[in-house]
Amino acid sequence: MKESNDWNATKYNKHADFVSNLAMPVIELLNPKKDEKILDLGCGEGTLAVEIKKFNTNVIALDLSEDMVEKAKAKGLEAYVMSATELEFEKDFDAVFSNAVLHWVKDSKTAINKIYAALKDKGRFIAEFGGYGNIKYLTDAMEEVFNNNPQYGKFNNPWYFPKDIEYKELLESNGFKVEYIEIIPRPTQIDDILNWLTVFANGIVSHLSNEEQENFKKEVREILKPKIYTKKDGWTADYVRLRLKAIKI
Repeated sequence: MKESNDWNATKYNKHADFVSNLAMPVIELLNPKKDEKILDLGCGEGTLAVEIKKFNTNVIALDLSEDMVEKAKAKGLEAYVMSATELEFEKDFDAVFSNAVLHWVKDSKTAINKIYAALKDKGRFIAEFGGYGNIKYLTDAMEEVFNNNPQYGKFNNPWYFPKDIEYKELLESNGFKVEYIEIIPRPTQIDDILNWLTVFANGIVSHLSNEEQENFKKEVREILKPKIYTKKDGWTADYVRLRLKAIKI
């Protein structure tokens, strides 16, 4: 799932709580029912799984980060370390729910096939993740800094931000009926771009020295400041989300 970052649950909760705070419309789209068995794919520290459980559902929570899974377990959740491309379920779930995760999974076809297999017949797949154009200012700035510093090596973009038409075709060619899919621009205020880079881009610079990593973040910040910062609103990341509901047929 989050296959390019070494996730720290404390830092994530402090600087990226907007990820779960803005996800309530996705839970509404899920529309959990009593006694349903629901898989939360990429549960993070378990905030949304706890919300889904309030509907008297049976929630299984998965994440690739051991630290996140431990935090989820501490909230009373049944949680396991597992990747989206390595699910081992067969017709177990009424629904698979995933928020802000699948843009980390470049092997999207395998993930979709695993999700399909995990669902019961007519089970539903509800997800929201980064869509086409997501964080373009940020990725362009990161790539520019790498280009300006050839000693850093090649910029490897860890994300997959598909168009709605592209993802709809992928779902339908792998057994799903898409009931709803939409690209949603959602500019999102963040506390500081340095903190965002620390949480979300650490996998991109993990091969660099500590000094190089700090210089990278400062250079990205300088490039972005005239583009996504104002005194009035602070930092606003150019988020674009892809939200969907698909049925296993």
